[in-house]
Amino acid sequence: MSLNSTEALWMAVGFGGQFIFTARFLVQWVASEKKREPVVPLAFWWISLFGGLTLFCYAIHKLDPPFILGQGMGLVVYIRNLMLAAKARRRAARRLARAQDWLSHPAIPAPHLPTSTKNLVPEPSKP
Repeated sequence: MSLNSTEALWMAVGFGGQFIFTARFLVQWVASEKKREPVVPLAFWWISLFGGLTLFCYAIHKLDPPFILGQGMGLVVYIRNLMLAAKARRRAARRLARAQDWLSHPAIPAPHLPTSTKNLVPEPSKP
């Protein structure tokens, strides 16, 4: 089977995408071994996105509907997980900023702490 230069390039794109896509499992495995428990690092989703996008382009070139659908649906999941991770980072940054602000102004009560013990301690009963 002889390939022209265009087909050889697309073959390289397909193999490259598959290599990138498979690399995500190595990243996940190394991260899990480091923590000694199963984890999915953020890099897993980025590598999934880039590998999946490359394979999606290859599937479109091959005009392979099941391959296009499979990779396209995966891209939705990878993008959504990256969006959720970004949202979680923003939430954590806001919580940290509030905590640092509260620590720098100890006279201001924390919103989750009572400002008075009046309703916390029952009044002694009168005989």
